[in-house]
Amino acid sequence: MSVTAALAATVALGLALAGCTSSNNNPSSTSTSGTGGSASGVSIVVMGGATNDPFWSTVKNGGEAAAAGVEKAGGKVTFLAMPNYNNFNADAAKLVANILAQKPSAAVIPDWAPEAQNANIKAITDAGIPVFIYNTGADQVKTVGAEAYVGSDDYASGKLAGETFAKQGSKHILCVNTLPGTATAEARCKGLNDGATAEGGKATELSLPSSQFGDPTAIAQAIKGAVLQDSSVDAIFTISQGDADSAASGLSQAGVADKVKLGSTDFNTAALGRIDKGTQLFAIDQQGYAQGYYAVAAAFQFAAYGIALPGDLPTGPAIIDKSNVAKATAGVKDGAR
Repeated sequence: MSVTAALAATVALGLALAGCTSSNNNPSSTSTSGTGGSASGVSIVVMGGATNDPFWSTVKNGGEAAAAGVEKAGGKVTFLAMPNYNNFNADAAKLVANILAQKPSAAVIPDWAPEAQNANIKAITDAGIPVFIYNTGADQVKTVGAEAYVGSDDYASGKLAGETFAKQGSKHILCVNTLPGTATAEARCKGLNDGATAEGGKATELSLPSSQFGDPTAIAQAIKGAVLQDSSVDAIFTISQGDADSAASGLSQAGVADKVKLGSTDFNTAALGRIDKGTQLFAIDQQGYAQGYYAVAAAFQFAAYGIALPGDLPTGPAIIDKSNVAKATAGVKDGAR
């Protein structure tokens, strides 16, 4: 079966799982638990980003929609969140170890930092617990013995951004990396440079301490300083939707918002508004809701009924620009984009 057919099959099983979301408000560990049914006793643990990261709220919305169906079948889904991103690799490794301690029927894990996480992920698969990698880590599935990957390709996302900027005339793009050392961010910045270079441009990296992730003032000031110091920078690319807001602020403060193009990975309502108005060129969508939804659905179907994906399930990258921003805005209102 092709990946396209796999997607169709997963959509079908996903529709069977659709329902309301969990009402548990504990931000670091939430769960839905069944009261009996054909999958009674099946438990899925899902690892995600920090609760103050808006992208991961969308991912969790998708996961919780699938979890409602799991609960109806008698199963249980528990969501674990990163505390923050200050000690990223170590905290990610600890969270994976926490999953093993819970001994679930299956686990859904983003492989952000393979060098820190893989030993613990491998310990889970070695214990006979099926793992589905999602969001990041497509190239690590075989290494850790996972079942499949659900998510976008970070390198391809960056490459698409670089090509898009260059085709619009940008010659020097700055990749603002607020999570240096993570596989996700590094792949996006590398793809950005490769995509831009192929079209006659280039990209360089502005690497900021991960402790500044989510600090809009610090990020805006860093971007302001960078564009004022180097007038050849004619485009900014950010690795998250929050950073895009900071970039817009920094460019405005520097007085170059009309000269320096802006693009981002992911988006929020503010970014969609900028795209609509023409003050942001594009956003690269990895479709986080789909990542959460299909990863939970696939893990549950495999653990409960032995239904396996025949291959990885791509959720992106897709580009949002002025041509399709209205539909993306409608999705945001429903918590699905």
